[in-house]
Amino acid sequence: MASGTPNEILLWPAGAPGSAGKTNEKVVKISQPTGDHFITSVNKPSIMIFFPAPDQATGAAVIVAPGGGHRELWMDHEGYNVARWLSEHGIAAFVLKYRLAKATNSTYTVDGDELADMQRAIRLVRRRAQEWGVDPNRLGVMGFSAGGEVAYLSAMHYDKGTAYAADSIDRQSCRPDFQALIYPGNSRRIEPATNSPPTFLACGSNDRPDISKGLATVYLKFKQAGVPVELHIYAGVGHGFGLRPGDTGPVSKWLDRFDEWLGKSGFLKRP
Repeated sequence: MASGTPNEILLWPAGAPGSAGKTNEKVVKISQPTGDHFITSVNKPSIMIFFPAPDQATGAAVIVAPGGGHRELWMDHEGYNVARWLSEHGIAAFVLKYRLAKATNSTYTVDGDELADMQRAIRLVRRRAQEWGVDPNRLGVMGFSAGGEVAYLSAMHYDKGTAYAADSIDRQSCRPDFQALIYPGNSRRIEPATNSPPTFLACGSNDRPDISKGLATVYLKFKQAGVPVELHIYAGVGHGFGLRPGDTGPVSKWLDRFDEWLGKSGFLKRP
């Protein structure tokens, strides 16, 4: 981590739009018997920062959105573990804690608040890119399951920023330069355009049909739109594999394939 940089940063220190009056802190729980941490309430969206060692930094950065059905955020195998791996391979990583549209008594929406949190995170990292050693033109998003939906929505709905906004963060573009969609939810909603960012797709063959078969259709949509795309479907693997210590087999190497793809796509500049 860069010297003097806090580990976690609120996206809106004065309060997120649409969260006025909601002061409850996030609730962290532990799943038994795995010991996985998950969050069930978010009213103060934030990013957790994982920087690479300066002598290993490539300048690339990824905002990571964990999944959890828009009800929870599974922070270990779809968040912190992935971010640590990325940072150890020279890629700055920012784990996004976004508001949850389907949490108990939630008033948030996927296309409104959750997407706004991802867009704000992209703008924030761009705003502080120089300070954090990040190339603002090599900033992508990665999402798992429900987080994959948040990620691909950000690649479909973006703007260049507002040039004279009072908040300097809002002057930044919220378009991701690439996207990695790992068993993304509601994949039928993905509609690539000719200017969509390059895309990396991965899932298991034993996932539910809308994902295991749906991503094959999504892959062809990107190809037809002329967008660079790569797809990995891992045999005998179901939903939610993420990254866990002790994983074995080809699926345990999916981040290596992502790293290779980033390099081939020109997003990495090794020291």
